[in-house]
Amino acid sequence: MIILQAVDPMNFNLIFLGAFMVIMYLFFIRPQVRKQKSQDEFVKNMAKGDEVVTTSGIIGKISKIESRSVQLQLDQKTFINVVPGAISKEMSESYAKPIEDKK
Repeated sequence: MIILQAVDPMNFNLIFLGAFMVIMYLFFIRPQVRKQKSQDEFVKNMAKGDEVVTTSGIIGKISKIESRSVQLQLDQKTFINVVPGAISKEMSESYAKPIEDKK
């Protein structure tokens, strides 16, 4: 016969808090860290001529990369400077995907 011992409420709270912390790490913190590393790698590997999308939705081609800014060519004679962090990996990848016909 197995005798179950009563769990002290203080120990139960500590176990619950520890489990909550582990769940928060696995489902919220870890994916965000991976996403940030992926974005940092994307920004580091940008090259002149790449077509990108900024976080505000501006589409342009990289014409010059400097240490603190990236110059985007929007039209033949239209250029803007943005910080590298303003270029979105997710939006650039979704923009580059071919559009599938829905029939």
